[in-house]
Order: sequence, then structure tokens, then C-alpha cells
Amino acid sequence: MTEYVLIPGADGRAWYWHRVVPELRARGHEAVAVDLPEDNTAGLADYTDAVIEQLDAASGRLVVVAQSLAGFVAPLLCGRIPVEKLILVNAMVPAPGESAGEWWAGTGHPEARRIAALRDGRDPEAPFDPLVDFFHDVPPEIADEALAIGPPGGPSEALFADPWPLDAWPDVPTRFLQGRDDRFFPLEFQRKVVAERLGVPVEPLPGGHLIALARPEQLTDWICG
Repeated sequence: MTEYVLIPGADGRAWYWHRVVPELRARGHEAVAVDLPEDNTAGLADYTDAVIEQLDAASGRLVVVAQSLAGFVAPLLCGRIPVEKLILVNAMVPAPGESAGEWWAGTGHPEARRIAALRDGRDPEAPFDPLVDFFHDVPPEIADEALAIGPPGGPSEALFADPWPLDAWPDVPTRFLQGRDDRFFPLEFQRKVVAERLGVPVEPLPGGHLIALARPEQLTDWICG
């Protein structure tokens, strides 16, 4: 039996994984989705502590699954809890000393997103719209539920200012899953960033940025694969 720890992205709420947790349990695994701090002064260390505090004593080794911004947090768990594998989903991959606020320009994200919008026939100058950029492939009833919950409390300003503290990526097996239809972090952009910073293959799968809400069964199959 594998124990999965599921970390949400910038939304910060365990609810993001609510369609994946039962899928993992149905396959005979343990799964816990965690909430991230809403305190605007919480930095990377506080986020890491918050994840660990929500875990019971692990009876085995853990697989940590990180969505989007959680790519900055998940590797910090290694060495503090027995992480067997990291699985990044549509995630940000930090460089040593880089803050989450610096990541966007450091990776060339704005231009990559503009190019992807032009290719797909969308307005590259349009302001960010969660319905267009995040929820475009999420079932309407799930999108309505997400929006009805209200805006998230995080991420904090401190998190975006904190330099990523590791000298290198942890020596832990790492997989990178990426939605082919992600409008926020386009596939070709992610392939370039992951090749430069992790040196592992990107595993493309159907779906956009919020793939755990849009395609929970398929995502679970890939996570368990």
C-alpha cells in the first residue's frame, strides 16, 4: 500500500484534490490532501511545516504529489519525512535561490503563454480569466462549486518573496505530469523548463491546468502508473 500526500497549488485548499482522494483509496492506497497556510506572512518553511503537521505518523514511505505552485514546497519535505517519490503535476520547478515571484520572468513564462494563446487563436493580451485559463475543461458543476466556495486565502506574499533554499533538487525519484491542454503553463514551455532544471521526461496527459478537477480518474491512473 502506498501513502499519497496531495499538495494543492496557489488555491491552497485540500478541496482541489477531493475527486482524486477517493480514486486513490478505491485502488487500495492511503491518501491525504492538505491545506496550506492562509497567513500572508507564511513563507516556504511555514508551508512545509503545515504539510507535515497534517500527516499522521507514516507507516511506510510516502509519494508526494504537488500541483502547480506546490512544486516549490514538495521537495522541501524530503529529508524531513520519508519521501519515496515526488510527482509534479503542471508544476513550477524552482532553481536554487529563486523565489516564486522571480520564477515567471526567470523561466520566460509570459512570452511562452503569449505564444500559446496566439497558436490556439486566443487573445494574447486578454487579462487572466479563471474560467478561460483554468476551468475551460472542468465540468460546469465542479467549476460552479469551486467558484461558490469563494476566493482562496493564499498564497502569501512571503511565499512569493522567499528564495528557494535548496542547493539542488533532492536525490529522490521524480516524475513530471503535464496537461497537454494547460493554457497557463503550456506543454512546450514546461518541457523546456523541466529539461533545463530537472532533466526528467515530461509525461503529457489529456487535460488543462486543473486536471485533478477535470479528469480525476485519468490523473489517478497516471499517478499510480
